[in-house]
Amino acid sequence: MLIKVFGSAVFGVEATTITVEVNIDKGIGYHLVGLPDNAVKESSYRIAAALKNNGYQLPGKKITINMAPADMRKEGSAYDLTLAIGILAASGQIKADEVGKYIIMGELSLDGSLQPIKGVLPIAIKAKQEGFKGFFLPKQNVKEAAIVAGLDVYAIENVTEVIDFFEGNGTLEPTTINTREEFYKTLDFPEFDFSDVKGQDSIKRCMEIAAAGGHNIILIGPPGSGKTMLAKRLPSILPPMTLHEALETTKIHSVAGKLKNVGLMNQRPFRSPHHTISNVALVGGGSFPQAGEISMAHNGVLFLDELPEFKREVLEVMRQPLEDREVTISRARFTITYPSSFMLVASMNPSPSGYFNDPDAPVSSSPHEMQRYLSKISGPLLDRIDIHIEVTPVPFDKLSDTHKAESSVDIRKRVTKAREIQTERFAHLENIHYNAQMSTKQLGEYCVLDTTSLQLLKTAMEKLNLSARAYDRILKVSRTIADLEGVEHIGSHHISEAIQYRSLDREGWLG
Repeated sequence: MLIKVFGSAVFGVEATTITVEVNIDKGIGYHLVGLPDNAVKESSYRIAAALKNNGYQLPGKKITINMAPADMRKEGSAYDLTLAIGILAASGQIKADEVGKYIIMGELSLDGSLQPIKGVLPIAIKAKQEGFKGFFLPKQNVKEAAIVAGLDVYAIENVTEVIDFFEGNGTLEPTTINTREEFYKTLDFPEFDFSDVKGQDSIKRCMEIAAAGGHNIILIGPPGSGKTMLAKRLPSILPPMTLHEALETTKIHSVAGKLKNVGLMNQRPFRSPHHTISNVALVGGGSFPQAGEISMAHNGVLFLDELPEFKREVLEVMRQPLEDREVTISRARFTITYPSSFMLVASMNPSPSGYFNDPDAPVSSSPHEMQRYLSKISGPLLDRIDIHIEVTPVPFDKLSDTHKAESSVDIRKRVTKAREIQTERFAHLENIHYNAQMSTKQLGEYCVLDTTSLQLLKTAMEKLNLSARAYDRILKVSRTIADLEGVEHIGSHHISEAIQYRSLDREGWLG
């Protein structure tokens, strides 16, 4: 008897429906074809034990299973439940009338219980698009799938629940979640708040500008000056995610298997990889490509602490994603694209010792050591960072001040207002949402300078020997500063402030 059941495979952040054809005929044997990996091939042992421990069994006949499309590699243990239900239906142990109307996925334990799987959200989205009636999946993953409206999602703890459902004996009910209600469950009081930061008013101003325009930023200062503390608080002043951004971000974390009993991510991600990370772990890839840290930070913040300590080749692979806001991984048989629109926040010491130009420093560095230290970061990468700012240690009178600083909630109101101006400005453009994403064409249209501002910028470009890309960065930052003020035209004071945020471009910075 031939039966068709359906599962799904995830490539990148998109799902592809897999048709599992199960045929049982005379003879003896178990044949699984369709490019299954070892985990899929081993499923026969898990299925046999799970069925036997729940009163069912593998038929003692010739079982042939084809996973179509046959030229697409099938990975992982998530097909256990799909194959088990197909075998039971094909052998007549359960009714087969309804099994083809559902996506069925889950890893089986030997006692028949279900273990969580990866990529549930894109699978559910694809199931709805292709008109499936429902989706059977492990209980631990049900919140991810239930945010997809119009699809019956069933939380399964044991294989017997699926069997009873198709036999018409169960009381299984679909799980429903109000997606918008889930989305608007936000944290009014962030874990890390700018009100905890003593002093550093100029740095907070930089962080506000960076958040308002989506600009990449690098913090340069000695150990203990508060660089990491400031970076961790940046997500708290970013505008709340839109529903579309939340779905995009949740899909990536779902595919990576990082969601733990969570429906919809409504907080912007903050990723802080260690400096020993490999280039594959950072941008994604591998024999069977997985999302890297830059994609896990999509719609959020990627923080690289002690930037010069990262391997140069690791930093260089970020150059293209920083420009294109996506990363493409190519293999001989397929190409996968992961979104990677993130804010890069980096920090570094000003010298190997960390105390450049500090007369009270315990250790000083020679100009040669300084040059070698800074050369670890390439010029093209620095050009892609809009704001360079020096962070100085906080004096004692500021540290001991009991006055409460401005909260993240108050700062975020100004940032959100500036972002709303940008959203309206770029409403007619498909892939541009804030100032940092502007191309040369948009710069010419929205960053028109008067004579005074133009002369000021020209002087700065000549004296600091800035590149053409740095010129673009200054225009983008000045546009954001003007938006924070709520003015339409960029003034000379906006340009002047933006030029100050190019610390690493200044002559004499190396001493």
